[in-house]
Amino acid sequence: MKGIILAGGEGTRLRPTTLVTNKHLLPVYNKPMIFYPITTLVSAGITEIMIVTGVNHKEDFLEVLKDGSEFGAKFTYGLQEKPGGIAQALGLCKEFAGNEKILVILGDNVVEDNIKSVVENFQHQEKGAKIFLSEVDNPKSYGVAEIEGEKIVNIEEKPESPKTNLAVIGLYMYDAQVWDIITDLKPSGRGELEITDVNNNYIQKGEMTYEKLTGFWGDAGESFDSMLDTANYLAKK
Repeated sequence: MKGIILAGGEGTRLRPTTLVTNKHLLPVYNKPMIFYPITTLVSAGITEIMIVTGVNHKEDFLEVLKDGSEFGAKFTYGLQEKPGGIAQALGLCKEFAGNEKILVILGDNVVEDNIKSVVENFQHQEKGAKIFLSEVDNPKSYGVAEIEGEKIVNIEEKPESPKTNLAVIGLYMYDAQVWDIITDLKPSGRGELEITDVNNNYIQKGEMTYEKLTGFWGDAGESFDSMLDTANYLAKK
């Protein structure tokens, strides 16, 4: 399985700190933010990793991360010329992934759980996708999973009246069907290709499974408050 870290965007919610660098290179406690998702992938046994970022900060990523050998990995870099949504950025990785299953993580997600056993189980899942859920206090800010029994029946993006408090975090596993799904996507109201639409496509086909995190999850790039909360947790840990 190959890994993909999506680290593009303009970081507008973290300005002025992102005026001169990508938000995923900002420090969260004692490491650049992107070090945490790299660790999540490598700890799960995934060492072939593509990092997608914007054209303005490619050199910064190369200077900080180099070829990946310092992490026990091999990095490939992809460029998103302009922000077009998570699914659009993922679509740039088709050639890198080939026909292999992929694990995708957003570059601002800090995941405490070791997911190696989940990744190994997904390798044996015949087809489809798997997402990760975490209980949150502010589900209105996220894609929220609606569960019936052991099945996900829908994901609603930033709902006014959330049906659960289970947020879909920025960590997804897909088979090679994902590339055809992305090709057929239509832009949302904000003009982007949405990862929630990808996930709901798998749900409608009955090919989506899920895993609930038990440890800490931080969306460090969502706001200054979330970055601070994540840093404080890591400092105490």
